[in-house]
Amino acid sequence: MKLSHNRAVLLMVAVTLMWSIAGVVTRHLEHAQKFEVTFWRSLFTALCLLVLLPLLQGRAVFARMRHGGTALWVSGLCWCGMFTFFMLAIMLTTVANVLVTMSLTPLLTALAARLFIGHRIPARTWLAIAVAGFGIAYMYASQLGQGMSLAGTLVALCVPISGAANWTVTQHSHAQGHDVDLIPAVLIGAALSALITLPLAWPFQASAHDLGLLAGLGLVQLAIPCTLAVVCTKVLKAPEVALLGLLEVIFGILLAWFGAGEVPGHDVFVGGALVIGALVANEIVAWRGRA
Repeated sequence: MKLSHNRAVLLMVAVTLMWSIAGVVTRHLEHAQKFEVTFWRSLFTALCLLVLLPLLQGRAVFARMRHGGTALWVSGLCWCGMFTFFMLAIMLTTVANVLVTMSLTPLLTALAARLFIGHRIPARTWLAIAVAGFGIAYMYASQLGQGMSLAGTLVALCVPISGAANWTVTQHSHAQGHDVDLIPAVLIGAALSALITLPLAWPFQASAHDLGLLAGLGLVQLAIPCTLAVVCTKVLKAPEVALLGLLEVIFGILLAWFGAGEVPGHDVFVGGALVIGALVANEIVAWRGRA
C-alpha cells in the first residue's frame, strides 16, 4: 500500500531520528576502538539487510544483484566510504562537527553533477555553496586556532564527498535508463566496509555491552531507516527529503548534548547555522520555483 504524503513525512522524521542516534550511542561504548566500531556496525548492518532484503523484495533480489551492473557496485563502494568515514570521524571529533559537515552532501552533489555530468547549477545554489563553504571554513579555522586536531573534521568531510559521488553515479545511471536499487547498494557498502576494516579492527576489544550497542546501530540506525527512506523517496519530492534530512543534524546534536554531555562549541553554532541556513534557503527557493 502506497504511503500518503503526510505519513511519508512522519516516517521520514522517524528515519532521521533513527539516523541521529549514532553519536550518542558511540559515546557510551566501553572498550571498542575506531576501526572495531566501524567493523561491527557495518557487519551487523549487512547481516540485518541479508534478512530484510528477501522479505521486502523476494529471494530473487540476490540474483538481480549479480546483474546490477557497474553503477550498483560503484554505489555500494560509495556507501562503504560513507559508512567507514562517518564512524571514524565520530570517534575522532565531536558529533556536532561530523553532522554539520555531513549536511554539505546536497550542495556537493550539485557541484559534482555540474563537473561530471554537465548539470546546470542555478545562481542560488552557487550562492548556497559559497555560504556553506564559508561556514565550514569558519568552523575548521576556529578549531585550528584553538589548537584542536583537524583529523576528525577532515575525515568527516569525506562523508559528503562519498555521498555526492554516490548520488552523481545514481543520477547518471538513471539518465541512461538504468535505476540503481539503493537497498542492495547499501548492503554491498556495509559488507565492503566490514571487510576493509576487519584487519584494522584486530585484535577485538569490544565488550558484550559494546556489541549490544553496535548491533543496535546496525539494525536501528542503518538497516531499518535506510530501507524506510527508500520507501519515503517514492512519495516525497527531492527538496522535501533534503529539508527533512536536516533534522538528523538537529536530533544528533541534541542527543549527544543531553545524552552524553557533549556541548557544541560557538564555532559549531555559527558554522552550522551558515551551512544549514544556506541549504534550507536553497531548497525552499527551488521548491517554490517548481511550484
